[in-house]
Amino acid sequence: MPTASFLPALWLTLWLLAPVTWAADACPREPSTGDVAALMERLAEWDDAYYRRGESPVSDDVYDQARSRLATWRRCFPGRVPEAAASPPSMDHPAGETRHPIPQTGLTKLPDAEAVARWLARRHDAWIQPKVDGVAVTLVYRRGELVAAISRGDGVAGQDWTARVRGLPAVPQRLPEPLDAVLQGELYRRLQGHVQAEAGDAGARAEVIGLLARERLDEAEAARVGLFVWDWPDGPADMSIRLQRLAALGFADSAAYTHPVAVLAEAKRRRRAWFRSPLPFATDGVVLRQASRPPGTAWEPEPPTWAVAWKHPPREALAEVRAVSFPVGRTGRITPLLHLVPLELAGRTLRRVSAGSLASWRAQDIRPGDQVIVALAGLTIPRLEGVAWHAPERRALAVPDAEAYHALSCLRPAPGCEAQFLARLAWLSGPAALDLAGVGPGTWEALVAAGLVTGLLEWLALDEAALRRAHGIGEVRAERLVATFAAAREAPFPRWLEALGAPPGVEAALPADWLTLKEHDEEAWAALPGVGPGRAAALVAFFAHPEVRRLAERLGDLGVAGFGR
Repeated sequence: MPTASFLPALWLTLWLLAPVTWAADACPREPSTGDVAALMERLAEWDDAYYRRGESPVSDDVYDQARSRLATWRRCFPGRVPEAAASPPSMDHPAGETRHPIPQTGLTKLPDAEAVARWLARRHDAWIQPKVDGVAVTLVYRRGELVAAISRGDGVAGQDWTARVRGLPAVPQRLPEPLDAVLQGELYRRLQGHVQAEAGDAGARAEVIGLLARERLDEAEAARVGLFVWDWPDGPADMSIRLQRLAALGFADSAAYTHPVAVLAEAKRRRRAWFRSPLPFATDGVVLRQASRPPGTAWEPEPPTWAVAWKHPPREALAEVRAVSFPVGRTGRITPLLHLVPLELAGRTLRRVSAGSLASWRAQDIRPGDQVIVALAGLTIPRLEGVAWHAPERRALAVPDAEAYHALSCLRPAPGCEAQFLARLAWLSGPAALDLAGVGPGTWEALVAAGLVTGLLEWLALDEAALRRAHGIGEVRAERLVATFAAAREAPFPRWLEALGAPPGVEAALPADWLTLKEHDEEAWAALPGVGPGRAAALVAFFAHPEVRRLAERLGDLGVAGFGR
């Protein structure tokens, strides 16, 4: 909708966030064989991109939710999902030919604060650090010289990144001491004052992946990549000493961002601070580590018990489309609306999300049964991020003809015009136009349904007896509405022009009355400041439209200022 249409946009926002009841633990509808196959195929594509090519086609939030959905289907509908498909790829997933000296373990993701409290309660030497959002790497030093850099891959083996990493100034090519060391960490995109709660991941990980995929980086590109060492598997057993030694070797961030933690309140405080305060990198949660853990020679390529992740609240969610509708706004713009199976995101229950323009909807071809990715813009308004995958069955939809709706269509509630006509009435009573107190979309729907309003101005002649025939309008409210409608006749001429839907640019000709404005041709309009050829043509069309002229005559008969003969 145009930016001027504040009130309809506000109503749409409130509607999108309408509360619903939703049971998080309930089993969903039973998926079809095609549904299962579509999800398995998409997960396989995402796994291959991540493990083989080091790419992240979707956020961790969306990937985890897709995995969880497959596991839920398997739990609720035994036999529907193959056992092997219900778990992430096995550790023998081919991801590279260079073996890690010490396997990269991965992390179990704790679901909530209660799980974090239980984990902490069983440990006396826990530490917390930000879960830096980048790409994992193993660095191998021999006698202080960097001899290998290996991508995470499947945890057992990865790609040989040595040549690429040698060109990164953030990675020391030589340590201050001639020691042998295997370090595990994250290559990340350097960001200035990054606030995760406001900016999300900012595409940081994808940018690092793209940079590392290049054969050669220039000096500026290489400088954009930072390094956070999150563990030294064969380093000192004592965590404090380990961090001191890492700082002495040139990895100061490890000590600066790793802190002891004993209780849940401390973990919450650190997690909240790193989520809402500026950091030099993107994060997707925190990592809790037990200082005492097995030596690196005993590590396995699977999540251990001595280190876990506690993710930030998800910024994106996977949603199933139940239906698609095509409401028409006041100006004739068609905004496809996706009706979702209700889901929770950031403490809100989402039922609907706009698909943007009709052209955008067509390009994405979203239909019932499709899985889409939604987020909250500014943590408030639902926003469509894209399509996760399409349902196998493509249902036919009745799509309105965009050519049939425009700025001067549906000035009366003819068949097919109901939505645009009601949107016109809502604008008319809104704050940008007549600002009628206590008159909103529900009022107009009741009056139209009762047959009392069949044009934009019929409400001006309604008395209390007629108003009481509308659903939900009693004696007291009818009396108030009559007073409000009568007062509207005293509204100034510019307000009435807005109420009728005059195009932008009309204000440049004010003060002037209706008789003067309707005689302006395109040349006269275009000569006014801020009115170009496009606006001039729209203004001429508006003042020349027969229904608009009929409305103006009616207002003149009622004695509304500016419309006199």
